[in-house]
Amino acid sequence: MSISAVKRDPTAVAVTVTDDRLVVTLKDGREVAAPLVWFPRLLDATTAQRGNWRLIGRGHGIHWPDLDEDVSVASLLKAS
Repeated sequence: MSISAVKRDPTAVAVTVTDDRLVVTLKDGREVAAPLVWFPRLLDATTAQRGNWRLIGRGHGIHWPDLDEDVSVASLLKAS
């Protein structure tokens, strides 16, 4: 009987910003969440500004152009 190893892929595929958390869904199915207080620009942003994001670096980071804010997936994984 062989067991397949789960291949981890720290590439972001989706981002959700709630009133109190930043949640990033990774390609391998994991979700990484961090308190929004860690990101003052996102905390103070409007709902529209929080929703205007794009993936950068082939999914290794997230950029909010209205806020000039960037968050790397690696930093989220280290903090969690």
